[in-house]
Amino acid sequence: MVSQDYRKSPEAISRLSREQYRVTQEAATERPFNNEYWDNEEPGLYVDVVSGEPLFASVDKYDSGTGWPTFSRPIEPKNVVEVQDTSLGGVRTEVRSARAGSHLGHVFDDGPIETGGLRYCMNSAALRFVRRDDLEREGYGEYRKVFERS
Repeated sequence: MVSQDYRKSPEAISRLSREQYRVTQEAATERPFNNEYWDNEEPGLYVDVVSGEPLFASVDKYDSGTGWPTFSRPIEPKNVVEVQDTSLGGVRTEVRSARAGSHLGHVFDDGPIETGGLRYCMNSAALRFVRRDDLEREGYGEYRKVFERS
């Protein structure tokens, strides 16, 4: 269990770029294929850009062909909250970070069956990537074991 206090603060919000603010605080969606992590293949951890809470690992990332970073599961299920979203007239499942309430993206049930059938389609602007080699230095050392088994 990580001992860090992951939370949303006015200071963290003030450091967000315009796009990060739009996505995390106003539930916007960034452009597909034109975002930082959709094609990132480096090993590492994806954390909430606002709170730093661990969300997804590169070992669970796959190319869904959508143009957004996509994962089969969260690394810490308690750090993601699913909310019904009817903003576009249909029903989708929005994904938010548990502690900061950041809008991350949506989850769909059309992912690869062999990894559980889910497709967590996230916005790069809601995420910060911590490279595997920087995990200890940035306070995420306990997650190193995730990459040792892959």
